[in-house]
Amino acid sequence: MLLLQYHNLLLQSILTERLEPGASLVYIDQIISDFDYVTFHVSTPETKSVIVVSLAIKCWSDLVKYGAESVLKREYGSYITETEPGYNFSLKLDVEALQQENAELREALIDKIALLKRHAMAAPFEKAFDTFEQLEKAAQSTDRGVPEESDTEVMTIHYRDEESIFVRPSFDRVTVIFSIIFREETDKIFGKVFLQEFVDARRRAIQNAPQVLYSSSEPPLEIRHVPAAKMQADMGYVTFVLFPRHMTAMRRENCISHVQMFRDFFLYHIKCSKAYLHSRMRYRVSEFLKILNRAKPENVEKERKTASGRRFVST
Repeated sequence: MLLLQYHNLLLQSILTERLEPGASLVYIDQIISDFDYVTFHVSTPETKSVIVVSLAIKCWSDLVKYGAESVLKREYGSYITETEPGYNFSLKLDVEALQQENAELREALIDKIALLKRHAMAAPFEKAFDTFEQLEKAAQSTDRGVPEESDTEVMTIHYRDEESIFVRPSFDRVTVIFSIIFREETDKIFGKVFLQEFVDARRRAIQNAPQVLYSSSEPPLEIRHVPAAKMQADMGYVTFVLFPRHMTAMRRENCISHVQMFRDFFLYHIKCSKAYLHSRMRYRVSEFLKILNRAKPENVEKERKTASGRRFVST
């Protein structure tokens, strides 16, 4: 399977081209679309030597509630500027200064800006992982036993029109639930096949992978009390159960990147599978037509003979 990239390739290539030492200064005004209705705007509103990169994301209010501003401030620091009208977050880059920077530092900055969406979406996951660590320590140190799971908040990210991500930390795990709309009945069938493969792969070889569950009849128990978790006829819920081994210091960043891209990865491969089956069907139809064409007699004999040798013309 193809693993989708976490960064925006077009944004990365534009910045690499413009910040390359010796590159000419030009005006830029380009809008870049990303997954989940995310939009970037790369422009030079004041002068050619200053590039502004702005981000518009549908669930910005949810992300701010769960600490997105502190995460972005940690990642981008002095590059943060006044937000461009119509967008949620902006960065300002001094082209001439960055062209004089060390190549490694410049490339690292470009890669970080290309991950702007990833870092914004990481805020609720980082908060959930931190809450898990606190609950785990409390459960180990208290004599009252394990804390009640009902005490933990379910963080809801409305990142698409009808779909959401639910993140719930507890003392021994973090549960991440995706609500996914299946517009066609065949998509549900393909989705079940893919998710069954996730389960089988974990059982056969990748036993350290998160547990994956799928529900198409009702929302999972963890989010039934959440108003946003309303079951629809064409909706399914995919649940990831992240255990402590997935949230260690060495793995948490990679885990966050993988989990937040799951919905796009999942739907992308469903569409690719349908496209592949359609191409195979068209190929088989063309092969059958070739066989039928070869079966047609090229010269039709109109004159025929009877058993006695008499001749007649067929009509």
